Amino acid sequence: MPTPAASHRFPRLAVAVAALALALTACGGTATPSGSSAPDRPATAPDRVEPLAATPLPALPVTVASADGTQVTVASADRVIPLTGSLNEIVLTLGLGKQVVARDITATFEQAAALPVVTRGHDVSAESVLSLRPTLVLAETTTGPAEAVQQIRDAGVPVLVVAPAKGLDDVPKRIDTVAAALGVKDAGTQLNQRTADRIAAARRNVPASTAEQPRVAFLYLRGTASVYLLGGSDSGAASLLEAAGAVDTGKESGLGKDFTPITSEALAAAAPDAILVMSKGLESVGGIDGLVKIPGVAQTPAGMDRRVVTVDDGVLLNYGPRTDQVLSSLITQLYGKGA
Repeated sequence: MPTPAASHRFPRLAVAVAALALALTACGGTATPSGSSAPDRPATAPDRVEPLAATPLPALPVTVASADGTQVTVASADRVIPLTGSLNEIVLTLGLGKQVVARDITATFEQAAALPVVTRGHDVSAESVLSLRPTLVLAETTTGPAEAVQQIRDAGVPVLVVAPAKGLDDVPKRIDTVAAALGVKDAGTQLNQRTADRIAAARRNVPASTAEQPRVAFLYLRGTASVYLLGGSDSGAASLLEAAGAVDTGKESGLGKDFTPITSEALAAAAPDAILVMSKGLESVGGIDGLVKIPGVAQTPAGMDRRVVTVDDGVLLNYGPRTDQVLSSLITQLYGKGA
């Protein structure tokens, strides 16, 4: 569900827990965000990917292992459809943007804007995909509905399923997997090196003199659907927060699942110094004024200080070629421009 961001895991999760979340008190207020005591936010980077300088030439056919246990043979990369924004970002950054013929709703970056959308909401439309005559479809284990993915396969289209990202260690794995399927392994190696170098450079900006690690709670918010969730150890945010020198309070509190409905008790136990949210999530609850009206938020140190860290939905949990930008943003917002 996306963001983000990432995959389809969050919107699907929101639907799955909506009934439970509706039992919670809906956040009030529609005011726009007001001031915060958090450090100055960095200027928003252009929502663009940066392709490798040289366009690689695919060496095909190849047979690669799919995360669903099948073997997939790819004979052509002429017409590629990535079914998550994260996978789309990897393909374009590898330099094969001209071969991408469609996108899903989570591919929000500028170069993908003109591509036709092949999802209805966050569900894949098999008919829309097949109408574009793809030679390769890239999906994740969370892509669905399963019937649509199987329909695409039954039509003879190679479908490679990639394991969803959970942390920084997944970045090189996902790039290698996509590059191998496209027949551009060398480009994958080059992109991995560039990405690793940039992530390492971002991490060097974490202040070494910080007396205590900032404690951060990751909240998934969709105010229009009354969905308010607290991220646990499997939310995907822990690895980023730890790389930024922070503590993920959901993971520290022993929340083993990806997300659980927010309660005042859980937030009090977490006692975060800052709250991490996706930009659209914050907007959906009416900005910071609406966020602090969610039960329990105002009583946390983060709520009292109105200390909120935001990252765009389309990039926060992608764990791909732009992860260094996410880290840099987190570090700047947590520690200030001098970090």
